Amino acid sequence: MGRIVCFGPGPRFKGGIANYNTSLAKTLDAETDHEIHIVSWTQQYPSIIPRKFEDTSSKIGFMEDSSIKIHYLTNYNNPFSWLQTAKFIAGIKPDKVIFQWAIAIQGLPMGVIARKLSEMSSAEIIFDLHFVQQKEGSKIDDLCTQYGIKPANTYLTHSYKTIDELKSLYPNQRFNVNESGERVGDDTETAKKSNPGKTVIKLYHPVYDLYVPDPTFNVEAFKKEFGLNKHVFLFFGFIRKYKGLHMAIEAFSEVVKSRDDVSFLICGEEFWTTLDPNKWTTKLKNVLFIGLKRILLSKGSDERNYRPLERIKALSIEDRTVVINTFIPNEDVHKYFQVADSSILFYETATPSGVESLTYNFELPILATHVGHFPETIKDGYNGYLADAANTESMAQIMLKSIDQPIERKHVRKAAEKMSWTNYVQAILKN
Repeated sequence: MGRIVCFGPGPRFKGGIANYNTSLAKTLDAETDHEIHIVSWTQQYPSIIPRKFEDTSSKIGFMEDSSIKIHYLTNYNNPFSWLQTAKFIAGIKPDKVIFQWAIAIQGLPMGVIARKLSEMSSAEIIFDLHFVQQKEGSKIDDLCTQYGIKPANTYLTHSYKTIDELKSLYPNQRFNVNESGERVGDDTETAKKSNPGKTVIKLYHPVYDLYVPDPTFNVEAFKKEFGLNKHVFLFFGFIRKYKGLHMAIEAFSEVVKSRDDVSFLICGEEFWTTLDPNKWTTKLKNVLFIGLKRILLSKGSDERNYRPLERIKALSIEDRTVVINTFIPNEDVHKYFQVADSSILFYETATPSGVESLTYNFELPILATHVGHFPETIKDGYNGYLADAANTESMAQIMLKSIDQPIERKHVRKAAEKMSWTNYVQAILKN
């Protein structure tokens, strides 16, 4: 029996990367005879970051009927734990270690762990790249990314855009790209000695299967309870500036001028407002974090004053908008997708999105902007509609078009079939 380690946030954490790491581990556990371990952070970021990262709201988890072994070991703020993590993973004697790479600030600890592990183990070190060029990137972010992901033997990417960014980050590195999972090295003697090739496997962001529709859920009763109209647009997930909620609200305000049967359902917590602002610890973290941001973030990337929900009142659309401004527990996620007719992803910039994959699991059409990887996964008019980037008029037009010319759910289902976790895992397991 082989062993595989999935390094990344465990299921007790919030967010798409924790869900992703959990889904990956569960698929490996269900569809292979390998022993599967999740090795997780105990704290993912510098302790001065003023945000609550653990999920204390959900009543149900995802690890029932699973033989996966979960180990919470790695504290970002304790370098000794990085070395302990590498030793622990090496002691498992895994065949493969899959690192979830999703934010540059983790470059130092992950780079140290991967380097130490390569010294102590013969495991294939795989970095699953959710991005290379950070959305709010700075020169320090680029340096952290360059250091953090360099030890990989193999890279997984979810879009060709990410591969282009990888090539730009390491212009002198040979990369052998395929979509099958084959580990293809450069077998020339010169390359072996001086610059061996690294395999890059271009896959996709698999469709989440942690959340499923409830066939007994009463959609009409829910709509009545929340005052939702016939046609419901859904924004779901953490409220971040790059996700373009401010533009979606502006576009929706244009839609309501021509239709009185629409609602905008906004579900998710504002990213930087999860701690009690009156506590002295929160105030201290805020002060320290301002200084850290000045070092780490490029100018104009500070989201502290990003308040898109205030636009709802300013545009007088409160009666058409329902806001659930909190973290949505696992057991409630299905409700919001089941009452919706489409999912809004009017992003300013985009890497493969967990919300996109979650949407496919409910067979919802996606209304997105023509940015990042979206043109790779969304065929305009088939499984969704694409609007011009940063163009609220274009966004309003496709919102109206989605009502007048609705996307067939069977098309969404068909487009998502090739993005299964089973196919994803098969590519990882190839040698």
